[in-house]
Amino acid sequence: MVGAGNQKITNKEQSPRVAELREELRRKIAAHTLNAGVHATAILSLTLYHRTAPSACYPAMFEPSLTVFVQGRKRITLAGTTYRCDESTFVLSSVDVPVVSQIVAASEDVPLLSLHLKLDMAVVREILSQEEFHAPDGSSPGRGIMIGKTTVDLLKPFCRLMDLLDAPEDIPFLSDLIQREIMYRLLRGPHGERLRTIATLGDQSHRTARAIAWLRSNYTKPLRVEKLAEVARMGMSTLHHHFRALTAMSPLQYQKQLRLVAARERMLIEGIDAASAAFEVGYESASQFNREYKRFFGQPPMRDVKVRRLAGSAMVSD
Repeated sequence: MVGAGNQKITNKEQSPRVAELREELRRKIAAHTLNAGVHATAILSLTLYHRTAPSACYPAMFEPSLTVFVQGRKRITLAGTTYRCDESTFVLSSVDVPVVSQIVAASEDVPLLSLHLKLDMAVVREILSQEEFHAPDGSSPGRGIMIGKTTVDLLKPFCRLMDLLDAPEDIPFLSDLIQREIMYRLLRGPHGERLRTIATLGDQSHRTARAIAWLRSNYTKPLRVEKLAEVARMGMSTLHHHFRALTAMSPLQYQKQLRLVAARERMLIEGIDAASAAFEVGYESASQFNREYKRFFGQPPMRDVKVRRLAGSAMVSD
């Protein structure tokens, strides 16, 4: 369901140059993804996506990354707010956030094509230390994901990054330089403020991001908010406020979604039963796991896994 905070970027008033670059990038992604699926590349931080059919809603985890769409349409929902993505948009994720994703327009003839670039926040901080950027104003942060319209400045380096896939000998030297330019363009763009606050050491958003990263790495352990606050070096009430602002959920809700998604993935990929999956991800009660799984995914664990296997859709983040 589209929430009250629904956001959409339309394709109106796109400059001819943007359209040309988007078509160039579309051709390059298509050339390197001859079959539907998820395609790793020789550039470790770059993944290409080629989808040929709409999908049901499925949970996914967004890490700090930039996803650029050049064809097709998709919906990404975070706690009731739906972000609509089409060929003119990008999605920037500044922290690890669990979302619900759905492909709404894709076919054999007109597949959904996109690329996904992991962001190195250490490099973002290095760029910030070398350039003149406005310091964050200290206001409460927005959500950890945001949608924007692709521009000439952003599409050009992505086209050059794709060109490196045809010149693998140049990847070790040029790939990092082009990725740094992409991060620079993001920081200079209208959504740069959000990325700056997450990357800036000492800023409350950066401290909250540190707590989010710790929780993602330790989601199987019992949650102690005092420990999270210690990791973030913040008071518990301040942490709760900023955690919810970035992820649209409490630390406990965040941990629960991480556990449920991880358990589903293990059942699908490893073939283990629901009780084993529950205990592996940190649940002490199989019945509680079954209740929460049904509430989140819409049906009991083994029935859901059976349906997913029959549909041939593994848990893969787009």
